[in-house]
Amino acid sequence: MKIAGVVLAGGQSRRMGGGDKCLRPLAGVPLLRHILDRAAPQVEVIALNANGDPARFAAFRVPVVSDSVPGFAGPLAGVLAGLDWAAEQAPPCSHVASFAADAPFLPRDLVARLAAAIEGQDADLARAASGGRAHPVFGLWPIALRDALRRALADEGIRKVEDWTGRYHVAVAEWPTVPLDPFFNANRPEDLAIAERLHQDFRSATKLPDKK
Repeated sequence: MKIAGVVLAGGQSRRMGGGDKCLRPLAGVPLLRHILDRAAPQVEVIALNANGDPARFAAFRVPVVSDSVPGFAGPLAGVLAGLDWAAEQAPPCSHVASFAADAPFLPRDLVARLAAAIEGQDADLARAASGGRAHPVFGLWPIALRDALRRALADEGIRKVEDWTGRYHVAVAEWPTVPLDPFFNANRPEDLAIAERLHQDFRSATKLPDKK
């Protein structure tokens, strides 16, 4: 299974006060850098789903793909953008892994375990979970379903991830939440403050240097 990746950053970040949440700093570097450092090694190629002027992400040196469904249609629109991009730019890939742009501690084995879940459970799709809580934005999606997803978004107005994935057999890969939940996400300014403490605790425990 060859897998491409897409980081989902196409939302409006209202709870963070607007702007690009993924460009907010964590330990001196943008959140997006933490995401890419963990996600990119897991896939063949990776793109960023974001709307507006792509030039603001030039420093990250990744393709930027915007939603084809208008009106900030949510994470499913970002997944579709990633599927369309991979179909055109990464034809050897059969699946796309999606990553939230605000989860700086995402598992380094995320894609491998999602792929194993699909194969082991003979499923259509896979999603992550931790502590019994679903994380549908962290998923593995077959490119073959992109036209079905496009119809669901454009013709049926579906927006919730679970409303669409519920039509398919979805495998689940579960992670523990100790010593920390790898899917902790920074939705609000106070979450970034928590992430700073978690990052410092992790760095101290593993004797890792700060990123520069």
